[in-house]
Parts: sequence; structure tokens; C-alpha cells
Amino acid sequence: MPAIISAKHHTEKKTKVAFATLGCKLNFSETSTIARSFERRTYQRVGFDQWADIYVINTCSVTENADKKLTRLVRKSIKNNPYAKVAVTGCFAQLQPQKVSEIDGVDLVVGTEKKFKLHQLIENQSTANGFQVHSCDISKVHVFNKSYSIADRTRTFLKIQDGCDYKCSFCTIPIARGTSRSDSLEDILENIRHLNKHNIKEIVLTGVNVGDYGKTNPPSNKKAYHLYDLLKSIEGLPQCPRIRISSIEPNLLNDQIIELINSSPYFVPHFHIPLQSGSNHILKLMRRRYNTTLYAKRIEKIKNSMPDACIGADVIVGFFGETQIEFDKTIDFIKRLDISYLHVFPYSERPNTTAMNYDLPAVPLATRKQRRNILARLSEEKKKRFYQTQLNKTKTVLFESHNNNGYSTGYTDNYLKVRTPWNPKLANQLVECKLIKVDNQGYLRAEF
Repeated sequence: MPAIISAKHHTEKKTKVAFATLGCKLNFSETSTIARSFERRTYQRVGFDQWADIYVINTCSVTENADKKLTRLVRKSIKNNPYAKVAVTGCFAQLQPQKVSEIDGVDLVVGTEKKFKLHQLIENQSTANGFQVHSCDISKVHVFNKSYSIADRTRTFLKIQDGCDYKCSFCTIPIARGTSRSDSLEDILENIRHLNKHNIKEIVLTGVNVGDYGKTNPPSNKKAYHLYDLLKSIEGLPQCPRIRISSIEPNLLNDQIIELINSSPYFVPHFHIPLQSGSNHILKLMRRRYNTTLYAKRIEKIKNSMPDACIGADVIVGFFGETQIEFDKTIDFIKRLDISYLHVFPYSERPNTTAMNYDLPAVPLATRKQRRNILARLSEEKKKRFYQTQLNKTKTVLFESHNNNGYSTGYTDNYLKVRTPWNPKLANQLVECKLIKVDNQGYLRAEF
């Protein structure tokens, strides 16, 4: 394989680099930041479907499906350019560096500690001309790397927190990203001011455990801040895009935060609150820090304050010990909740998690899939009912910048999907619309 010339010595033709992201909004913010580090060194960023000299894949490890997607993306890279250099980073690269290195076509594996130095590693490797793995001891990773996406999508993802101190029995994220740590309040406000100057209309606050915002690792002697302090400071800005919180644990979503979101001109009435199971027995096995009573109270508080609020929930089906009786409890609980949609995941066994030590029978894969389908149908029913309650109301829609099969599409402040015939003048604009009907594709149609 020919060596790639470092971009700083390459004056005639820019080295082309392409990026792909698997997983969460946090990964998207980090990929965008990594990409900018290449562009500052005069690399040319291209689409992942295009021919490139370098392909970078930022991985997830939450489910087995994400691992399979990685293999497909590596094959796609080599098909685009058999001589390309393929670098893999992110959570799966940190957790399973040996497994990633065995995927045919991978040249460079970079773990959590060095992923923001990827451009340097690639340039050094191009001169060394050898396969490299850069893994690390996650217990020694304490640095917070600032990240935000810009120019990739209409909405911007701003990373405010990383890592997690929770030890949920099904989850690999703490061993992939380390302990909880946060950006400073001052730096976050400065990032928001910067993004506001770039005509950003919406910012999504992201992290592994956003509700745990304020922790520093190692602990700092500076004043301790919490998520409420950050949100209150954002609300005090003279100008700000609309702000969406990506996801927040129910035990960390307190009444103060709900009331602030309700009264603020910046924060949108949209909450994503992980549930995982409607069975207290399963929640205990998962080592979650709440029960169904607390969860239901959070939903009730939100809906009493903001009747039009959209509330989403994550649910895992087929976890160890989930009998039909326990699954039925989840169905009954969700039916009683005034939530708007679900993200449903069949449980996926992950190495080195506590659950792998449980002396409990595994739920058959076919049963997991069946249960996922049941909850997916329930999610559609809830979503349709919620959309029906929003008809004939006027909402503000942020329209996306791309033509979606002849339509301009976007989201209301309370996360309703809206579309109208394509109009380039709507791109990246906040527009007040009257919602008139739900079409056959599940979108709300707007009247201006």
C-alpha cells in the first residue's frame, strides 16, 4: 500500500478524507470536531460514498448491530478505493481493539485517549508504513475534549459532558469512555455564543449522562456546578438559538429543571428520558437508579406543566430474567404513560458487563425480536395519538437544508416531524406553521 503524503507537505493536490459515524449524537459531535482538525491542516473532506485517500469510522458499541455496521463500512471503504487507509476509532475501537484490528482492510485502530489526535497518528503512520493500534487504560483518561458539530446538519450537537459513573449491568459505555467529566460552564457559554454567530438555529446539548453535568475528573477545587446551573446560565444569555437536551436520566431530571424549561424562551418542550423497562424487578437487575413510580411522577410533572411536550423513552427488551410476566408489566406501564414515542432495542450481550455474570436464562433471540416488534407497534400508536393532539395548532418549525425527495422537512420545537413541498427558501429557517393533517408517511403537513 503506497504511503500517504502528509497534507502539510502536499501542495499540488489535497489529500481526501471521508468520515462515517455510528451511534449517538455525542459521536456525531466528536466526528465533526475530528474532521475540522483535518480540514485545518488542508485535507479535503469528502462524502463517505466518494473516493478518498483516508476513511475514518467513529464507532459505537451499544449493540451488536453497530459492530456489524463497522465491518460493512470498512468493506465499503475498500471498494471505493482499494489503496485507501482505513482508521477506526470510538467506543468499539477502545473496547475491542484486537477484534477491530482483525477486520480485513483496517490500518489504524485508535482508542478513547488519542482519537482527537487522529490526524497526527495518520501522518506519523504514513511515514512508518505499518499497522498500528493505539489503545489505552480507560481508568487513566481524565481529559475532557471539547466537541461540537457544525455544517454537517441543520441542528448542532454540543458536547457538555463525557463518561459515566453509573454501572448499569448491560452497558459498556463507562469502560469505553471512562468516568464522568464535564466541560466548564464558561466554555459552554462561549461555544454557544460562537455558534450563534454562525447562524445556528438549534443546539442539542449532548453527553453520555447529561444530567450528571458538573463533575470534573480529577475533582476540581473550583465552584461546583450542576445541570440546573448551566441551563440557568444559558437562559441568561441575551441571544441564543433554541436549545434541546438530548437525553436525561429520570432520577436526575428534577422539578427545578422542568420548571426552568417550561418558562425559558430558549429551551424546547421535548424530553428524552430512558426507561429501559416497566418492571421494577428488571430495573433492579439492570442496576438502574430509579423505579417505575419515580419515572411516572416525572412524566406527570412534565405534562402538567407542558401539555404539548413531546416525551420519548428508550426501552430494552429481552434482558436476562425478563419473563413474559415481566414483559407484560412493561407493556402495561408504557400504555399508562403519557409519552409520545419509544426507541426499542433488543438486549445485546456485551463482554465485560455485569449482566454477563448473572446466573439467569437468556431470552431467545426470536423472543427478543418479537417483543421489540410489539413495542414498536405500541410506539407508533402513541406517536399517532400525540400527533393528532397537535392538529390545528401553530408551531415553529426548523426546516432542514436538504431536499428530501421533493419535500422540505423539519421539526417543531416539540419534535414533531413536518414536511411541505420543497422550497429552498425554507432551508435552515424557523417558520411558524399551522399543523393541518398527518399524511400517509407519518409527517405533519403545514399551512403557512
